[in-house]
Amino acid sequence: MNYWLVVGSSANWKVAFENGNIWGLKETQRYLWERLNEGDTLLFYTTQPVRGIIGYGILRTKFKQDRPLWPQELLEHKLIWPLRFEFDVKSCLPLNKWTTDKLISKLLWPRAGFQPLSQDVGTNLVSSLKPETYRRPIDETSPTRETTVGFGAILDSTKDTPLSHNRIRDTLVEIGRLQNFIADPEYPLDIGRLDVVWRRVQLAVPTYAFEVQVGGDIYHALAKLKHAFDLWNSHIYIVASQGDHGKVDNLLAGTFHEIKPRIKFIELGEVEELYKRKKAYLALESQLGIRS
Repeated sequence: MNYWLVVGSSANWKVAFENGNIWGLKETQRYLWERLNEGDTLLFYTTQPVRGIIGYGILRTKFKQDRPLWPQELLEHKLIWPLRFEFDVKSCLPLNKWTTDKLISKLLWPRAGFQPLSQDVGTNLVSSLKPETYRRPIDETSPTRETTVGFGAILDSTKDTPLSHNRIRDTLVEIGRLQNFIADPEYPLDIGRLDVVWRRVQLAVPTYAFEVQVGGDIYHALAKLKHAFDLWNSHIYIVASQGDHGKVDNLLAGTFHEIKPRIKFIELGEVEELYKRKKAYLALESQLGIRS
């Protein structure tokens, strides 16, 4: 695990938290972005007038973006920080405490941008932060969280029907929504449509991309997934029958060898099993009164 100091203005940090915990780097910082790994620790440093660390989080995933997000990008109508990543907040001061309770350390020499920290410094700083219960400063019922009323009931009512393409596609959509993603079927791509994508927020590109194959064209499915990975650095999945596993392996050994380390194969029946377990888990949480 690596430690990173993420330096930005208060205005940019507010935007980052309001849009699902997203940060970005410039193309000139690609070498740093490529060194980032899921599970790395990020310390949030706010510049003037705060001048200190306001919290920390854990990196979830990296992606490439093609839409402006921060005030300067919107003002100039161009991408400045296209190399982005999402993170989970572990501790963060409330906005009204940023100036008074921020962490100041002589171990830091913050400069604008993004920089690695040694293990010793990173561990010391994280242990010095006061535990704070983080609250996202937006309404959780906003359009960034989409749900489909009654969709799960529709899936349950057809549980004895064959595993058709549309049924697996719709089940993946529901699983995504149960996990608080914005989940969309038939997501447009310049070379076709992806069967299902999951996104964190409206302004984000797909974090997860799925292609479902029930007797379909595996070659073109892999081509779309490769394109999603090349464009956005998405996590990519091919969903097919066990009998198609060999075809997928052959194509990944040849034409699509570049995505072999990144793509995952999901057997059709595993989608149904995951949905059942997810629903049962959420039902138990509700029964115990511990749903967040």
